Amino acid sequence: MTSIGKIGEQFVAQWLISEGWQILHQGWRSPWGEIDIIAQHSNSNTIIFVEVKTRKSRNWDQNGILAITAQKQTKIEQTASCFLGEYPQFSTFTCRFDVALVNHQPHNQSSSNNTDIAIKIGKPIQWQGYQLTLLTYIEAAF
Repeated sequence: MTSIGKIGEQFVAQWLISEGWQILHQGWRSPWGEIDIIAQHSNSNTIIFVEVKTRKSRNWDQNGILAITAQKQTKIEQTASCFLGEYPQFSTFTCRFDVALVNHQPHNQSSSNNTDIAIKIGKPIQWQGYQLTLLTYIEAAF
């Protein structure tokens, strides 16, 4: 069984692909932590490191944004630095740290990956047994 956090990451990855990004890695790990999604834009030399927070309605941390503390940001930056060291072909690219906030609710009907559905910010989509909404996508969040 896949965790709701991983489902949220897959959902955001699919949205990024529809926006012209190529997913390089999901769940990339270093000794300092993990980056949920690393992607390269097809039309530029830009790499994004995306932190995805998937939450239910009425959560304590404002849909996940409060969980991205200064300490968490430092870990993501250290992990990104490790990634760039391991993949030097990206070392001259523009790097950006983005945040995606996803809301989830259970949904009774089962569904597939829904790769043919147009994901739009603020629009609920039935995805892998959940109703998911990409609430906000924050470019250059930190």
